[in-house]
Amino acid sequence: MKTWLFVLCIAASPAMLLTPSVAEEKPEAKAAQTFVVQPIGRVQKPDNRTLIVLDKKYQPGLLGLDQWSHVQVVWWFDKNDTPEKRAILQVHPRGDQANPLTGVFACRSPFRPNLIALSLCKVVAVNDNVVEVDKIDAFEGTPVLDIKPYAPGQDSAAEVRVPDWAKPK
Repeated sequence: MKTWLFVLCIAASPAMLLTPSVAEEKPEAKAAQTFVVQPIGRVQKPDNRTLIVLDKKYQPGLLGLDQWSHVQVVWWFDKNDTPEKRAILQVHPRGDQANPLTGVFACRSPFRPNLIALSLCKVVAVNDNVVEVDKIDAFEGTPVLDIKPYAPGQDSAAEVRVPDWAKPK
């Protein structure tokens, strides 16, 4: 399995991105936090099936997952990872120019500063280190960062409001 190393830098203010010598001159500047995220597996799509194949060392973490009907799969938009695409902060949702210009944090755009994606998937089967799901909006070979069971009481909201362009048609 090919190993990817993702480093996420989180800064609360532009001052946090300053070099240490400049940051020392500004007491409000703090060191940026760096997070190392490693994939636990990859998406595979053989023979019209959709599989989340985990590295064998993560197989024990699947114990009990077969009791859940749905999972949230956290994955990395690796096919979209360029500095130019990460810098895009406003888009026309769904690539439709008829939709209003919208910030990437107010839509599901694949263009984002941190290329973290989330898909809700129906579990078909769990066998060994493989979770078969009905479908996922990720490509073959996409790195998977995490899998979480979907819990309706915790993962759903009441009185949901969405913009007109996001309503079901």
